[in-house]
Amino acid sequence: MAPRFIIITGMSGAGRSEAIRAFEDLGYFCVDNLPPSLASKFAELVHRSPDVHGAALGMDIRGGSFFPELAAVLDEFDAAGMPYEILYLEADEETLIHRYKLSRRRHPLEAGSRLVEAIRRERSALEELRGRADMVIDTSGLTPLQLRQRLNDAFRLRETVPFQVRLVSFGFKHGLPKDADLVFDVRFLPNPHYVEPLRHMTGNDPEVESYVMGFPVARETLERLESLLDYLIPQFKSEGKPLITVAVGCTGGQHRSVVFANHLATHLQSTGESIWIEHRDVERLAGGTS
Repeated sequence: MAPRFIIITGMSGAGRSEAIRAFEDLGYFCVDNLPPSLASKFAELVHRSPDVHGAALGMDIRGGSFFPELAAVLDEFDAAGMPYEILYLEADEETLIHRYKLSRRRHPLEAGSRLVEAIRRERSALEELRGRADMVIDTSGLTPLQLRQRLNDAFRLRETVPFQVRLVSFGFKHGLPKDADLVFDVRFLPNPHYVEPLRHMTGNDPEVESYVMGFPVARETLERLESLLDYLIPQFKSEGKPLITVAVGCTGGQHRSVVFANHLATHLQSTGESIWIEHRDVERLAGGTS
């Protein structure tokens, strides 16, 4: 099957950069601000690559004198039977002016003219291209999240890597995982470190797992965390995130956090989630409470 090839264009300030990021999260190979004269070569490389299931090319009026060439490039695609789709982003005049004032950036056509005049000239220049678009999205009333949701619905690839939950057990004394989206602290649970036969074991050992989960507070905590994740994960998915990292910490990262990360992984796998698990500190020598 030929890769899906999307040309993202439209009004400057209408959300192309946000759209490019959304396409990257969907698994597309993305390039922004490529001159139209190189678009054909890029498309050929995409269609010849077996590892690329989708590609997105961002182009706007910043191409300057190159931009009028885009129409000719599209004609070449049509003549060669090369499939492509045009996503055109626009916004009303008031919204674009407001966005430019907030960002304090200059419009590409603003030199020597007022911002409103630059916006109107750009809209007129892109009128023909807008008419060739397969999808037009007015971002005037959309938040970045709402735009991402629109793009997720319209352009999700069947080959895209599924949403993934990364579970990381760790020890607080060794520092927090820097990429954690959620952090759960289980240091309040009874500590196997103070049970001599268990001290030099880890939460992967059945004896430690039985000890930790033998306490009612541990079982209730696990049920509550499972319920919380069952609620939160769909919220992360609806935001368009490709993965989340859930970190579970105890003091040393050897016992309690390992047990809980394993149990949460088992629960989430049973609900159909794709899981990746890491016990970050389990190989460290026990040098204190864990």
